[in-house]
Amino acid sequence: MVAVPSVPITSLARTVRSKNAKTRHITLEIIFDDRTTYERVKATGIITAESIAGLYRIPRENITHFILFDPGMAIKITMRRPRVSGDPGESDVYGCQQYAPLFQIEIPWQWPDGIIQEGQ
Repeated sequence: MVAVPSVPITSLARTVRSKNAKTRHITLEIIFDDRTTYERVKATGIITAESIAGLYRIPRENITHFILFDPGMAIKITMRRPRVSGDPGESDVYGCQQYAPLFQIEIPWQWPDGIIQEGQ
């Protein structure tokens, strides 16, 4: 059996970001440019509430929403913040610096022509 190569999510998604979801939550978003790529990524089952909890080293219960948002070709995850936005010791008031762990996601991927292409 031949192993299917994988590519980083950043090669497949148009946008990977995080932002506030009020003062006690952060929303992570992985947004795709085209339906085919979105559906293929979704079908792998690699991105789940459990896998996101693992990446962020938080209990699964801290993931409050995991949404496969088909109309927007996006995966949206909302999780509890470790501290309320703006509290003393809180390091990201706007929640916009919390996306970096998502860069570790690798998706099994074979391009239609059989060639692995970075940044496609």
